[in-house]
Order: sequence, then C-alpha cells, then structure tokens
Amino acid sequence: MTIDWRYNIEQDLGILSVAGYLGPDAVHRFGGAIGWVVARGTGPVVLDLTELRGWSAEGQLAITEAACRLADAGRSLELAAIPADGSLVPAADCPDIPVHCDLTAALTAHGRGPSAPGEGQQEWRTD
Repeated sequence: MTIDWRYNIEQDLGILSVAGYLGPDAVHRFGGAIGWVVARGTGPVVLDLTELRGWSAEGQLAITEAACRLADAGRSLELAAIPADGSLVPAADCPDIPVHCDLTAALTAHGRGPSAPGEGQQEWRTD
C-alpha cells in the first residue's frame, strides 16, 4: 500500500496532507513529496496526518528525516493528528517537531483558521 499526498501553500504556511499507510513501500513516495515541498514555498510546514491509517518504524524515520531536510532549507516541520498507534521519537540530532492534536490546532498555533477553497492558495497533489 502506498500514500497519496496534497500540498497547499497559504501565505507562508505549507500544509502537506498525507493519506494511506506510511510504511516501507511508501517511504520513497513520501520523500518525493518532501522534495516537492522543499522546492516550493517558504516558512513552516504542517504535516497533516488526519487521513493516515498508520505508520511503520520506516515511516516514522522518514518523517524525522523530512524534518532535518526542511531544517537544512531553513524551514520547520510540525505534525497534526499523529496516528493513535504510535508516537514519534526523533533522533537527538533532529530539530524539534511540534505535535498538534489536529489540523485546526496547528492552524490556530499560527494564527490562522481554515480558509475557503482557492482563497489565496496554491495546491499540488498526487494523481
């Protein structure tokens, strides 16, 4: 099983939504999504895991690697709605990864609420 992803930019905040199961078979696709995110936009990135059904140890490692990759680009990574079946334990050399209970809480932390579709947004997604 693989993942689907959607990336929105709202002003200077990126929101990467991932659906499916982030397991060994999906890590490469997730890395490609992070490459897309690094190449587009600036500012922090919220990884919305609302529709993620679960993750493996490899998937969790891919997320911590994404945080490092974004940090190298001068950006931060935050998580929203992590799966109930686990917690993320980043390596000691990984930047802090704030965790929000859901996407609304993450947006609120940035002084934003959900915006209307198409309202000042750019969006990319998997086919």
